[in-house]
Amino acid sequence: MEATTCKVKDLRPRLGNVNIELEIVSISEPREFATARGQGKVASAAGKDDTGEVQLSLWNEQISQVKEGNKIRIENGWVSEYNGRVQLSTGKFGTLTVLE
Repeated sequence: MEATTCKVKDLRPRLGNVNIELEIVSISEPREFATARGQGKVASAAGKDDTGEVQLSLWNEQISQVKEGNKIRIENGWVSEYNGRVQLSTGKFGTLTVLE
């Protein structure tokens, strides 16, 4: 079944299989992390569409792929909640593609 592309206004915590197109409006400095499962880098970004803005987590190689002003597509993304705010990431199984 083809998943539909959703909009920022439709994002809810614990929503999976999210396909969305966003424009990157800001990216924070990456920070390093280490867990029992490994280590890497993560950066927070903000993405927007015509319905609103959402926090986005960029992991490892995604950080260098994305620049402010890029249009991106996330397929099979995952929505979580952090500090009371909706947050979007590719999760374990999703992909991020830079469109332009």
